[in-house]
Amino acid sequence: MFRSEDVPAADRFDYWTEMLGRAHAPMELRSDYADDFRGSQRVLDLGAVTAWRAVFQPVVFRRTPKLIRQSDPETYHLCLVVRGAGSCVWRHRETRYGPDDLFINSSTLPNDVHSSGDPVTTVALEVPKALVPLPRDLTRRIVGVPVSTREGMGALLARFLTQLTTDTAAYRPSDGPRLGTVLTELVGALFAHTLEAGRCLPPETHRRTLILRIQAFIRENLHDPHLTPSAIAAAHHLSAGYLHRLFRDEDATVAEWIRRRRLEAARRDLADPALRATPIQTIAARWGFPRATDFSRAHRAAYGTTPKEHRHQALHGHE
Repeated sequence: MFRSEDVPAADRFDYWTEMLGRAHAPMELRSDYADDFRGSQRVLDLGAVTAWRAVFQPVVFRRTPKLIRQSDPETYHLCLVVRGAGSCVWRHRETRYGPDDLFINSSTLPNDVHSSGDPVTTVALEVPKALVPLPRDLTRRIVGVPVSTREGMGALLARFLTQLTTDTAAYRPSDGPRLGTVLTELVGALFAHTLEAGRCLPPETHRRTLILRIQAFIRENLHDPHLTPSAIAAAHHLSAGYLHRLFRDEDATVAEWIRRRRLEAARRDLADPALRATPIQTIAARWGFPRATDFSRAHRAAYGTTPKEHRHQALHGHE
């Protein structure tokens, strides 16, 4: 166990950086709380495997190519977020994460991890790559892939890791390597499951599948007034920038796609005889247009008529 409070305030951030470097790998750290940084970490030695539970103030962790050349423990890093949120950026992927998310990292790949929340709480695991050998191209396929801890292999690993790091009183020192072996087998099973789910998809097919999933999510949440590109990106563990790049080859931006679907839904309701008594503004608000003037302006721009004119024309045959 080490705590930043074990040293004077002025030394705490440097101490934390040094101890993390020993427990994980050398990193560059930045924090708005560096003047009096608060963090603690309990490290469990499980033979070749290391597990820990950490509580700390928001910080940015960075593994640069230079640091990797200087020191690379050749490990996989699996991190379960208990409290807080953030994002991780690699050259090939950007991933957002929040409570109950598990993300996979590699000591060999340059990355920036941004954390938020005060404090952030994580449960992490370091496994030597030699114990779970994967070709380099497959490593890139699993690093950064969001893993659900609510079901399946992700849930099994998360429960085991959480229980282990919460209470070690029942274990003897000789149990450490055995527990490390169990964790290694669970990590290997998780990797296999993840690769079987996605390895057969060519990049373009994966991109189209992701866009279709996002578009379905938008349709299901059109009524939500907080449905924004940022919210959509967070729900799919993407950065807002990556989401916009996904839609770059579509016929509309993310915001435009949302607006079109909302207009289409409102237009259908306006033409529904069963809703003829429902005020236009009620229908507009139901589909994400809280201001009547905004809805009327958007409807005229898209269809050349006002909502009232459209309703009258659509229902005229039913009168």
